[in-house]
Amino acid sequence: MSIAQNLTEIKSQLPAHVTLVAVSKTKPVADLMEAYTAGQRIFGENKIQEMTEKWEQMPKDIEWHMIGHVQTNKVKFMSEYVSLIHGVDSLKLLEEINKQAQKHNRVIDCLLQVHIAEEETKFGLNEEELNEILSSEDFKNLENIRIVGLMGMATFTENPTQIEKEFKHLRTIFDKHSQLETSNLKLQTLSMGMSGDYQLAISCGSTMVRIGSSIFGNRNYQ
Repeated sequence: MSIAQNLTEIKSQLPAHVTLVAVSKTKPVADLMEAYTAGQRIFGENKIQEMTEKWEQMPKDIEWHMIGHVQTNKVKFMSEYVSLIHGVDSLKLLEEINKQAQKHNRVIDCLLQVHIAEEETKFGLNEEELNEILSSEDFKNLENIRIVGLMGMATFTENPTQIEKEFKHLRTIFDKHSQLETSNLKLQTLSMGMSGDYQLAISCGSTMVRIGSSIFGNRNYQ
């Protein structure tokens, strides 16, 4: 099936309240343009340099989401245009995003990444660290960022029971914090679920899914 057909097929299965991020990392601009022509406007990349090159070449009504781990020293390269940064896992990173957003007179939306997997390799905050950030004075003073939700990645496993448990755990944390509201904090987005487990994620309360290979086919890693 073509990229356009894959997109139509996936969108037909998504409830209206769920946002689809088309994960386009490593894919050429021609593939992204095929998805764009089919109506997709939100693309997710995991390397800032690659995302910036695509942003420069593609239509300007696209929302670019940074879904990979972000290094503080690279924030400046995307601060002019990025719509949403998914994997924010420290106050230091938030402060850098705030500083770079200020230079462009922008407010940049961010998701805080919570560590829900049993693997040690995944990034993210534990619940205590999340609370620490959200209640700190330093965070409250950041005027050029907005925390709009939480994001998490389940353990890479074939066991749906474990994945479901981790998704539900994140949903509980999300619900617990969603009544908190300040000028730079209002949790509306719960981003969890990828090509292999997005339907399970949606049933556990996800409002944003990141789907790549089911749209664009398998990736070629050089």
